Amino acid sequence: MSRTEAPPLPEPLRVPVADSHTHLDMQDATVEEALARAAAVNVTAVVQVGCDVAGSRWAAETAAAHAAVHASVALHPNEAPRIVHGDVEGTARQGAREPGGKAALDEALAEIDALAALDHVRGVGETGLDFFRTGPEGVAAQEESFRAHIEIAKRHGKALVIHDRDAHADVLRVLADAGAPERTVFHCYSGDADMARICASAGYFMSFAGNVTFKNAQPLREALAVAPTELVLVETDAPFLTPAPYRGRPNAPYLIPVTLRAMAEVKGLDEDALAAAIYDNTARAFDF
Repeated sequence: MSRTEAPPLPEPLRVPVADSHTHLDMQDATVEEALARAAAVNVTAVVQVGCDVAGSRWAAETAAAHAAVHASVALHPNEAPRIVHGDVEGTARQGAREPGGKAALDEALAEIDALAALDHVRGVGETGLDFFRTGPEGVAAQEESFRAHIEIAKRHGKALVIHDRDAHADVLRVLADAGAPERTVFHCYSGDADMARICASAGYFMSFAGNVTFKNAQPLREALAVAPTELVLVETDAPFLTPAPYRGRPNAPYLIPVTLRAMAEVKGLDEDALAAAIYDNTARAFDF
């Protein structure tokens, strides 16, 4: 079977659920096709997440056109250093870029701020810190961008969607220092059980992706086990992080049931009960 072939539709859930984080603009299917497949397995809402100005505009436009889509807008943590310092070798999918300095970052953040004011934009993110792909030279730009997104989320009363990769302590430090918005979501939660307890005490939502099903992901499953059910979300991060047994093949919102069933097993919950709780949590987190 080809690694590029889409996995089959799983058995539908009996209770509707929401995909709290997806990238429809990076998937092969049209928006209409993706939503139809998702609805066929009872995934009835998705949060479309922007990673740069163009992607955030697209997210807002798509949410305006489709009732099942809710938008989140931001500059990805890896985008901020590219704006400031440039990317003359074109290492990212967006291609080469000349350095723009602080003025270019401020201009991009102003566009995100304007988009965040729209009613159908429900989140600000994914923002945060990523020390995996960005080296020390980009940390200052990332943190400046992160702090600006926190203020944008609070100013417009929107959820803050966190991207945290190899940066747990610093993400928690910035949130504590700047003052987290009322609704904060750790997208693709990647911390351990101890961090899950810290997030729970702060009231942060933790969204689990398909990597919770991977064989080497026992620390993630331990985190899920201690995370309060009322703070747990599920996501695809599609087209990435396809759950086992389809790891390496294209991900899409219709595969949420695979991840949710694995999560229910970890939590010792009936899948219907977990799906209902997660839908309620996602609606609460993103105010839809």
